[in-house]
Amino acid sequence: MTTAQTFLLPDLGEGLTEAEIVRWLVAVGDVVVVDAPVAEVETAKSIVEVPSPYAGVVAELHGAEGSMVDVGKPLITIGVPAVGEDTAAEGVREEDEAAEAYRKEEQAGSGNVLIGYGTSDGARNGRRRKPRTAVVAEAVASSVPLVISPLVRRMARDAKVDLREVSGSGAGGLIIRRDVEAAIAGARPEAALARGAGSPSTVQTPALQALAAQTPAASADSRTGLPELRRIPMSGFRKAVAATLSRSRAEIPEATTWVDVDATALVELRESLRTSSDPGPGLLALMARFVVAGLQKYPELNGFVDTEREELVQYDGINLGLAAQTERGLVVPAVVGAHALTTRGLDAEIRRLTGSAREGRLTANELSCGTFTLNNYGSFGVDGSAAIINHPQVAILGVGRIIDRPWVVDGELAIRKLTQLSLVFDHRVCDGGVAAGFLRFVADAFESPTSAFADL
Repeated sequence: MTTAQTFLLPDLGEGLTEAEIVRWLVAVGDVVVVDAPVAEVETAKSIVEVPSPYAGVVAELHGAEGSMVDVGKPLITIGVPAVGEDTAAEGVREEDEAAEAYRKEEQAGSGNVLIGYGTSDGARNGRRRKPRTAVVAEAVASSVPLVISPLVRRMARDAKVDLREVSGSGAGGLIIRRDVEAAIAGARPEAALARGAGSPSTVQTPALQALAAQTPAASADSRTGLPELRRIPMSGFRKAVAATLSRSRAEIPEATTWVDVDATALVELRESLRTSSDPGPGLLALMARFVVAGLQKYPELNGFVDTEREELVQYDGINLGLAAQTERGLVVPAVVGAHALTTRGLDAEIRRLTGSAREGRLTANELSCGTFTLNNYGSFGVDGSAAIINHPQVAILGVGRIIDRPWVVDGELAIRKLTQLSLVFDHRVCDGGVAAGFLRFVADAFESPTSAFADL
């Protein structure tokens, strides 16, 4: 006997009320186990995989890819087989083998799993995990292909392999990675063509589906008289960005100050730290180290305005936000406890956060805990920018591109490596003197980094 269990979209934290279904990792009829990821969802903070709290066969997917689901609304329904508590020794061995196979597959790269919404052991929350052998039996009885790993299922989907035609070599007939790889290697061109892999007219990739959804509007715009090319729904991420930036502009009386800086010595220091066996800290890590030192000297810029209590708050510690451009848009993950890290420690954490940002795997905390932002917009090939403060922070420092320019040194014209620093700050927390003092401190450190390190 099978009972249906509907999994509601959980509260993903940070006060979020909805999420977009980016991609389903399972289909109706697939077998899932407890903690197996079933969907990738995009919140205003990041993309995460949601694991199933139930084991069984997928009965219904509540929502298409690209649709929004409210927290607390149905996400997926799973048919859970009613099984007894008694398991034979052979069944236990099969379960252990299946679990080990699953772990190996996931270690190969199935992606980030949202921790806390499945169970990591059989006793969590007082529930006993149903034996995987029971799920295997249910799958065999219903002729459903036995696939535990979302990675294996994804490989098959991308290669147009019908899992119903694949024989599993794992425990209890489990289809594992090598089975799908063998099926891909042995697939004949005519078979692939029959499945639609060779026919562009029958393949609907996510990109083509998105393009099809963005069809030109027939009516003309009343203000301009021009027809609309397309309408693109704002994602949850873009809505959050728009809300934050609008609030920043509406609430913060900001001011901007900037200075041209000779960064020749900084670039030379960076190169001197590079060896054949050690690349050394990057330029951004060196810049970050001096910014952290500047914030310790001018703590007014490392805080927030408590408007309800009419107080200016300064933090005891620095979480340095780093603006990073990704395919999803601009995100600002933070190096937590930057004040306690060495330059090499900052470099390692910056590289980790950059990698996570590219993969869309930043945590909600990493994206929301910053106390000050460093924006290296020089990577876009521009010299300066009047940035918008990342509310509720009170300042942001921008660094432009470093290029060769003529510069006067000791009364003589020379070619030096110049950059521009621009500081946007909340005028409620300090006057121009404090902002200029911080900016000058960082600029002097860029120009004489060796001397600055001696004082840190």
